[in-house]
Amino acid sequence: MKSIADIMAIREAMQSQIILRDNADAEKETHIVVGMGTCGINAGARTVFNALVDEIEERALKGVRVTRTGCLGSCSQEPSIEVHIPGKEVVKYANLDAKKAVEIIEKHIIGGNVCTEYLAKA
Repeated sequence: MKSIADIMAIREAMQSQIILRDNADAEKETHIVVGMGTCGINAGARTVFNALVDEIEERALKGVRVTRTGCLGSCSQEPSIEVHIPGKEVVKYANLDAKKAVEIIEKHIIGGNVCTEYLAKA
């Protein structure tokens, strides 16, 4: 970065991701929470988080937000996410990677079908 213009260009480029992460009306929107505790980050949660954000942005999905949280309580099953869809039970997915995250967007978030093969074990 060499100038204010460079900073403004970066800000503009990142604005859509900021909106994806923080445009929530929690009672009306689908909310995907990515476990980003130490264990999750070590297992690849950043890659999963970025894949979710990128896929939502690429598909221009409205009413879907992605946020981070600390540990989701399943260290041996990281990376993990929770999907909160208004009026439905929370679904927890585990042992994810970027490819599985994209599949969850396609099948669960868009298609309405839980990806049973990626469900967290109790």
